[in-house]
Amino acid sequence: MDDLGRTTISASGEPVDEVEVGGMSRAELRAALQAHGIALNDHADVLFAHPVFDASVRDVVRVVRRTVAELGQTDGATLPQIFAAAQAQGLGLCPATTGPYLRLAWDSQAASANSVMSAGRSPDGALTVASPVLDDDVDFPKGFYLRVVDGRPWLRGYGCDDLYVFPAGAVFAFRDLPGKCR
Repeated sequence: MDDLGRTTISASGEPVDEVEVGGMSRAELRAALQAHGIALNDHADVLFAHPVFDASVRDVVRVVRRTVAELGQTDGATLPQIFAAAQAQGLGLCPATTGPYLRLAWDSQAASANSVMSAGRSPDGALTVASPVLDDDVDFPKGFYLRVVDGRPWLRGYGCDDLYVFPAGAVFAFRDLPGKCR
């Protein structure tokens, strides 16, 4: 990832981006996204309405990227399988509020090769933020992903059930847990 806050090197020698998460109210965060020209979809609006955005505790999150294949799931995997594989590699889930802050910090994401906004599959060029699922209702969005379409940065919420298989090339952002073996 390019210029996501401060870059450090993990114990395994890979670059890790540090992003400050929290510290803004829901209204301040939405205003910051709007000021940066970041578009949201309806699922992102639903996530923003969740009480997790009521508390604004600051935290520094060390973010690392992994494709589903890099997690050992070369044929693709479901969300629960992806989260379990990441945990087995010593990676954690990002706080549920990470997506908007990550979108604000990452202003150099490459544009998607296509402009299809919703096709029932993992979108081209997306970075899905691995975070706790906020509601077990299959119709409630599972989390955020970041994407640039036609030059415009997006913070989008996504939905899926526990049977949807993300392709091996899908990219997720996880929390690096210092001191964990990988």
